[in-house]
Amino acid sequence: MASNYGEMTKTERVMAAVHGEEVDRIPVCFWHHFRPAGSGRRMAEATFDFFAASFDLDIIKIMPDIEYPFPRRSIKTLDDWRLIEPIDVERSRFFNQRAVSIQSLRDAVGYETPIIMTVFSPLCQMLYFAETRDLFFEHYEQSPAVIHEALATIAENLRAHIQHMLDSGADGVFFALQGCTDAIMTRDLYREVGRPYDLISLQGSRDSWLNILHIHGDQDLHFDEVLDYPVQVLSWSDRLAGPSLKEARSRTSKCLMGGWHEFGALSNGPEEEIRKEAEDAIAQTNGRRFILANGCSVPDDTPEEWLYAAREIVDSLELPG
Repeated sequence: MASNYGEMTKTERVMAAVHGEEVDRIPVCFWHHFRPAGSGRRMAEATFDFFAASFDLDIIKIMPDIEYPFPRRSIKTLDDWRLIEPIDVERSRFFNQRAVSIQSLRDAVGYETPIIMTVFSPLCQMLYFAETRDLFFEHYEQSPAVIHEALATIAENLRAHIQHMLDSGADGVFFALQGCTDAIMTRDLYREVGRPYDLISLQGSRDSWLNILHIHGDQDLHFDEVLDYPVQVLSWSDRLAGPSLKEARSRTSKCLMGGWHEFGALSNGPEEEIRKEAEDAIAQTNGRRFILANGCSVPDDTPEEWLYAAREIVDSLELPG
């Protein structure tokens, strides 16, 4: 059933979905990485070409390809964690180039399309910085205080970063968790080294309307542990890791984002399966408080024919009467 209000802008459509209101069609988004050599302007150009020019998607999601300014896999000793320091917002290329990408995109699309910035959580960053994941856990056993100090520093940096992105014109943040799964750590440990610093970081987004929490992982997610986070939308690999959209709807009233298996038909075809997953997702959610999307990033080499097919399918999907 089409909306009584006629065709919506993308911002109106997504905002209506977030609030559980009627939409003219299901809002849609999908994504992969671009890696445009770290320039905010090149990032904006690649992002615009994909999300706006090529696929006319309802959300522009800036990917995390301008990375946090600390070398990956560089932490080898316990003392190395003390090298993580506060970031100067005014002087940081990390902050400034990401702001450039937001401002450039806002100039290109105006305010009729929502723009969000992808940010990895403090724990996610720490797991990247350690030479190995096991080393992170070894260092935590040796000196929890050192690890907590580093996490707190990153959390404050990300809080300031998120606020800076909103001040630059973003509508919210796509806040990606890693480690929030039994495959990496216990729920008790995540409550110690994940949750507190997630919440500090998200203080920077408290005044925005489109904050999406992405719970990354392919099995045994600590899903219920984060349902109270101060976000409007939940994203996870519902087809791969679970819970299903229907199960999640029974646990939360937040807007849900997913429905397409990122390694399934969306990236491999055929078109009939892409439609089948989309229709099933609408049936599971009754088409309310729902954004149709991939569970996580599709492979960068995904043939665009399947993405074009997915986007065309959305325009013909029927909403429940």
